[in-house]
Amino acid sequence: MPYDEALAERVRETLPPTDDVSERKMFGGLAFLTGGHMFCGVVHDELMIRLGPDGATEALQRPGVRPMDFTGRTMKSMVFVAPDALAGPALADWISQAAAYARSLPPKPAAPRGR
Repeated sequence: MPYDEALAERVRETLPPTDDVSERKMFGGLAFLTGGHMFCGVVHDELMIRLGPDGATEALQRPGVRPMDFTGRTMKSMVFVAPDALAGPALADWISQAAAYARSLPPKPAAPRGR
């Protein structure tokens, strides 16, 4: 199982109500994007969250959070959140923080069209 389908469904149910949220398979899991910026995802049974460097540093102080080290190199803007740290309103809080960060980023340029 590349990613936890039940967690992915919980994320879908918690996503902010906007038209610009999409899904894409990335990082061996499922990523959720808003305005072309990845803001969260599911890798194995963990939630992957993009919070920016300051937000990620702050998040690492919370239980169940570890640096995202997908390639063996720590990604300073992202963290993994363990399943036991996603109970109750915690999942919605994480997603809300990540979506807010992604929306603060400059718009992505349009991708060039194929030939």
